[in-house]
Amino acid sequence: MTRYVVQRVAQALIVLLLITSATFLLMNLVPGGPFLSEKAPSEQVLAALNEKYGLDQPVLVQLKNYVVNLVQGDLGVSYKMQKNRQVIDIIMEMFPISAKIGAISLLLALVVGIPMGCVAAYNRGTRIDSSLRVLTTLGISVPGFVVATVLLILFGSIWHLLPTVGLTSWKSYIMPCFSNAFYPMCYIGRLARSSMLDVINQEYIRTARAKGVAPITIVFKHALRNAFIPVLTYLGPLTAYILTGGFVVESVFNIPGLGRYFVQSISNRDYPIIMGTTIFLAALIICMNLIVDILYRYVDPRIDLSKGGNKE
Repeated sequence: MTRYVVQRVAQALIVLLLITSATFLLMNLVPGGPFLSEKAPSEQVLAALNEKYGLDQPVLVQLKNYVVNLVQGDLGVSYKMQKNRQVIDIIMEMFPISAKIGAISLLLALVVGIPMGCVAAYNRGTRIDSSLRVLTTLGISVPGFVVATVLLILFGSIWHLLPTVGLTSWKSYIMPCFSNAFYPMCYIGRLARSSMLDVINQEYIRTARAKGVAPITIVFKHALRNAFIPVLTYLGPLTAYILTGGFVVESVFNIPGLGRYFVQSISNRDYPIIMGTTIFLAALIICMNLIVDILYRYVDPRIDLSKGGNKE
């Protein structure tokens, strides 16, 4: 296990370096710059700003300097949005807001999605299964901004039941969290159903049925553990993405989280914030995938991590 973790950490560092390099180079290929706007500064001022932040140097030199600073824990400072403020401080300020909404959304997706998939699989071919399949198909087909907008119009503008902007009370979390959770909830439901259909046809499940074991015990005690592995695989990147905030959801509901700030940084061409947020998200995804791989061993002891996840 220790050797496997060390190998994965080494691989993660290489992946982070590749992501950093690719993002930096692609970002600099886009025409324009962070200091160009409708009221562009004079050429002298623009040259002074570029020199101050090192933007007058060749791109490869800028990349080398950025990687050197990154290794030392320095993500740079904001150029425009919060001028000269450390990017790491901005991320640490915005991330807790997104993480709170993301944690609630993730819990909702799991608590509803897994039972929904299990019930659909156990009642395969019935009206319950058909209804749940229609719901999950709808959930993974409709874009997040449509769900958020519909909720905003119905519960905010027409019925006036919930707040539409910011996070002023516990009611403010209902629409953003549901909008954020609806797609993963339905996707988890489909994964759980497909995996559960394979498991409930195995011999030990048939034996449990023959012994008269209650259906709820069969599904949630005997079958769910083996059926949970595909869901666990999806939870790695999902957790990282959902904790850093749904970009669209935060923009629709005007929530001052990391996702909304990231979108604004792209519009403002604030390079250090774009880079810092991208690296932060990539590192979080890699960490969550590593945690998921380790959890495989506890969900199914037959999985041998040293052999690439194959069963012994």
